[in-house]
Amino acid sequence: MVERLRILVVEDHLPLRTAMAAMFEAHGHRADFAADGRTGLRLALDDPPDVLVLDLNLPGLDGLRVCAQLRERADRRIPVLMLTARDTLADKLKGFEAGADDYLVKPFAGEELLARCLALSQRHRGGEHHLLRIGPLSIDRRGNSAQRDGATLELHHTAYRILLILAEAWPRTLTRSELMQRLWGDDVPQSDPLRSHLYLLRQALDKPFAWPMLHTVHGVGFKLRDRP
Repeated sequence: MVERLRILVVEDHLPLRTAMAAMFEAHGHRADFAADGRTGLRLALDDPPDVLVLDLNLPGLDGLRVCAQLRERADRRIPVLMLTARDTLADKLKGFEAGADDYLVKPFAGEELLARCLALSQRHRGGEHHLLRIGPLSIDRRGNSAQRDGATLELHHTAYRILLILAEAWPRTLTRSELMQRLWGDDVPQSDPLRSHLYLLRQALDKPFAWPMLHTVHGVGFKLRDRP
């Protein structure tokens, strides 16, 4: 049975809002709308949706600031899909740094938007609180910090994102291609940066401790373990 979602769309273009409303409702989902950033932020904080679809260019408060303030003020993790005409890698990285979980460039197919909303809802189990625990590991998604056995892990931005992606997928194994897609979308660097970032993550997450949490599943990908 397909999950029925409550989706909040913050978009100032009326024809696009109308089209999205018809599409979501045709698939049995409830869609609420806001036409400016301040109203969208207030609605998301007052009644957190399963997924927030957030335009980048908004009157009052732009999408980057809406997302950043949502991450600071919300008492739970709300999956955010950035919806924008800005398609450069720099724009996407700014969106992810502000706290976005996914990024869809206009123009887009309604079926892809719906599929991404469903995937985000399942991945984040909309309504999770900010503290995520796996065995001796705890991640504070509001503070973008992690601890193991009570000791704070010194992680640079990409290593932290890899850890968070793996933790939110736990206990599932993620393939290399899944990890790279989550990190860089369709703009994966031509070099192989994942290897070096995984090495740095292992240095912080595993080297100082008695047993490794980051596990390579040979021929499949990577996962976190909650015990030796």
